[in-house]
Amino acid sequence: MTETTLTAQADYLIGVAARAPSLHNTQPWRFEVSEHAIELHADASRQLLVDPDGREMLISCGAALYGLRLAVRSLGRLPEVELLPGPVVPATRRLLARVRLGPAAPMTADERKMLMAVPHRHTHRGPFEPGPLPEGLLARLQDDARAEGATLITVDSERAHKELVAIVGASGRRQDLDLGSRAETRRWSRDASSQARDGVPAHAFPAGPSRKAGRLPQRDFDLGRGLGLLTAGVPAAPVTAALFTLGDGEKDWLNAGQALDRLLLRAATQWVFASLNTQPLEAVVTRTLVKNCLAQPGSPQMLLALGVSRTTHATARRAVADHTRGYGDQSGERFRVR
Repeated sequence: MTETTLTAQADYLIGVAARAPSLHNTQPWRFEVSEHAIELHADASRQLLVDPDGREMLISCGAALYGLRLAVRSLGRLPEVELLPGPVVPATRRLLARVRLGPAAPMTADERKMLMAVPHRHTHRGPFEPGPLPEGLLARLQDDARAEGATLITVDSERAHKELVAIVGASGRRQDLDLGSRAETRRWSRDASSQARDGVPAHAFPAGPSRKAGRLPQRDFDLGRGLGLLTAGVPAAPVTAALFTLGDGEKDWLNAGQALDRLLLRAATQWVFASLNTQPLEAVVTRTLVKNCLAQPGSPQMLLALGVSRTTHATARRAVADHTRGYGDQSGERFRVR
């Protein structure tokens, strides 16, 4: 298999990568393809005002990077990844990673199952089925996080859970009063008739705030408009967890995203999905409170509620051309071959 496989398989590789989770389903990534590498860029035009440091944008891009790596594995090659290979310069497209084809190696059975889960993996905001997670799955998810330089901890003690719920609830109430945050949520939430292939569709959020005593409150995407099609109420989940990284810089955010996509795909192979809670962690002070509450070294990057659901309604994604548009040469080809 030659290096030109990257250009020949570009649509497929980017299509898999672009199924990754992202804040508000903004899909804030761009790809540039050459004969020797695929470059992943941050698309700052899709960065939210509530994310001024780009932390959540880079977590999203890290998730896309893991999807790209998994797609490369399906070609029977090991991915060779350079993180943050370019200079730090202000730009609308920030180079985050460069991925090349490495040595030949057959895809494992586990990797193939995860690849098959890509189309139906989604952020879950509805009810979970009663009962625990499948036996042994949680330990595998923790192994997945460690393999990507992150730590997945479970919130097992009643005291820590109550304190975490209080922290998240207080943060949510403050952000509910923030006009800028509400405007962005309104901008990225869709009604049932929308044909948009980004943003959060009506079938993915309830018509009303998802808050119930003793559970982590979710972001209110409806904002009183009556658009949401899910039943209101916070889904009870057998496992509440937090994803931590040792540091809180750009490499840590990319690692958190790779860990997140990897463990979510592993979970989806057994029909386990996650409600992702990012809103309270947008503030540094709240991340510190969460860290102290959970007595965990490092920085919390994501809160998750994990449970089983046998129904799935995947969120739409933009066309591959939209993730690569802007890199065409004068001949009109979408991929600039260098």
